[in-house]
Amino acid sequence: MEDPLSHPFHSIYTHGFIRAAVCLPTLRVADPVFNTRRTLDLARKASESRAAVALFPEMGLSAYSNEDLFHQEALLSVTASALLQVVEGSRSLSPLLIVGAPLRFEGKLFNCAVVIYRGRILGVVPKTYLPNYREFYEKRQFTSGMNAVSREVRLMGHTVPFGADLIFEADNFPGFCLAVEICEDVWTPIPPSTYTALAGATVLANLSASNITVGKADYRRNLCAVQSGRCLAAYLYSAAGPGESTTDLAWDGYALIYENNELLAQSERFSDTEQIVLADIDLELLVQERMRTTSFNDAVGVHRDRLAGIRRIPFDFAVPTGDIPLIRRVERFPFVPSEADKCDERCYEAYNIQVHGLMKRLAASGIDRVVIGVSGGLDSTQALIVAARTMDRLGLPRKNILAYTMPGFATSRATHENALRLMAALAVSAAELDIRPSAMQMMRDIDHPFARNQPVYDVTFENVQAGERTSHLFRLANLHHALVLGTGDLSELALGWATYGVGDHMSHYNVNASVPKTLIQHLIRWVVETRQFDDETGEVLAAVLNTEISPELIPAGAENAEQPAQRTEEKIGPYELQDFNLFYITRYGFAPSKVAFLAHHAWSDAGRGRWSDLIPPQKRHQYDLSEIRKWLDLFVYRFFKISQFKRSAVPNGPKVGSGGSLSPRGDWRAPSDAEAVVWQNELREKMPDIY
Repeated sequence: MEDPLSHPFHSIYTHGFIRAAVCLPTLRVADPVFNTRRTLDLARKASESRAAVALFPEMGLSAYSNEDLFHQEALLSVTASALLQVVEGSRSLSPLLIVGAPLRFEGKLFNCAVVIYRGRILGVVPKTYLPNYREFYEKRQFTSGMNAVSREVRLMGHTVPFGADLIFEADNFPGFCLAVEICEDVWTPIPPSTYTALAGATVLANLSASNITVGKADYRRNLCAVQSGRCLAAYLYSAAGPGESTTDLAWDGYALIYENNELLAQSERFSDTEQIVLADIDLELLVQERMRTTSFNDAVGVHRDRLAGIRRIPFDFAVPTGDIPLIRRVERFPFVPSEADKCDERCYEAYNIQVHGLMKRLAASGIDRVVIGVSGGLDSTQALIVAARTMDRLGLPRKNILAYTMPGFATSRATHENALRLMAALAVSAAELDIRPSAMQMMRDIDHPFARNQPVYDVTFENVQAGERTSHLFRLANLHHALVLGTGDLSELALGWATYGVGDHMSHYNVNASVPKTLIQHLIRWVVETRQFDDETGEVLAAVLNTEISPELIPAGAENAEQPAQRTEEKIGPYELQDFNLFYITRYGFAPSKVAFLAHHAWSDAGRGRWSDLIPPQKRHQYDLSEIRKWLDLFVYRFFKISQFKRSAVPNGPKVGSGGSLSPRGDWRAPSDAEAVVWQNELREKMPDIY
């Protein structure tokens, strides 16, 4: 029987990732033989980790701090021999190696990065910008790559490309395009990697020596972070470590891996032993981001003439095989940071975006009252506390919030009490409207079986109640010159879990329109923890957080049951999973099989974050692949096939997060009559039912 874990689904390389290694070997100054042994040893470790690329420090084969020894024939000759050993030693290794060495061409000495793959030198990149200030005087020994005449050089009996205009491109692995620069190059106003990134390089590698002084590390990190973000690229950085001369300088040996401004991995600084750091880079994410970012591609147009001259060096990448699990962290809740300080900041911003959106809408309309239906569940609770803070900010009494709880045939005692307690705690204008008489009249008018004492709980039965509630709210708004405040959230909109038209789909303004269910849970928790309201309100909010999510439209055995009879997540899947699916499918356009791969990684122990232990105890904390596939299949069907027509006609509401909005006036424009078969088939073909 086939081992399920041997299936290609379980390899990062199946899903558009590559593994990068940044290596910090122990060096000896002016001892290329020793340095070569240490370089090859770390290269083998990178290969054992099945890395695709391994970066080493600037001048790593000779050491950087040789000063005028670089003009000694003996050192240059032995360094050339050492480079040959690295080339020969690379033949059976998985990663593309990037090593640093002083090399002579055209009667000049260049500070070079040599790109090597499986016994072949793919190209040589000379350093462009030579620092010659303060402690640096590289122009004493080296010539800038700008002053090279040749675009090709003879090296070890072969003609190889030479220049800072090289991109090393894997023909058989989309998105794997590497460019190299050296140390000072990234400290300049326009680094060479800016141009290679615009020309298509997704992985930017920097061989650095970079001595350390107080405060320099932060600036260095910022340089790498900003360059990776500005170039929509991965940025690998390797600074010289133990062994460089400390005659006048010191070295901290720093390795960094960034991806689009996100730190993926870093080494220990000031270590007295050599190190290797690994990170999995999502090339597909970078390609998707570039495709979407029109300003990035406009910059390509501006520099088209220069970019046209950049050379592409193709190579055939031997993709590592077998089970290669992801080693990067994937958050279970992509809309909610797991770090406490970042989560607090996210909740603060989201809450205030909602408040400011509503403030502007009320001011623009000349209306100072809102009408809201309060169910005692998460969404209406969040909308109500946003409305309360809005009135406070506008200097209006909270009595201007006309809040109505509208029990129906299936309203539970728990949610009914939550609604009453919350309205009282917030001191809004509270009232109760029983929608059952008007709903019964509607069902009698249309001759629904329920009106004839038959227990038929179909979609008509459910939507009559949802429609009656919304109809009441709109007429109340007319009567009191108020604005109907919507409560439905982004997750429901993605899944089509809303009654279209005169139902919970519609309002005058919806503050929750781009807030997913998982973020609403944490927003309410944040309101409690930061004491945005008094203790009584906080107690009610805590009770709401522990209430089962339900539309409460189908009755249990008796009216006013203690808990809802319907469990929403049993019907449309766990919101924590569906929000995960929503984020990666809409934000990055990932294929469903990749989303499933990421979800499986996140919803194992590796994916635990700060909020994992704070979600309600009845929630699952792990999902197996069969569950992930089941709910993802449902998600793509509902999202792409049956619910777009609802999103095409949503009311106004503020965009809250970078995860996006589904408004047709904002982040998402799609046909209402598309098919879902492409996404469903991709999931079934790439993730066979072998579990």
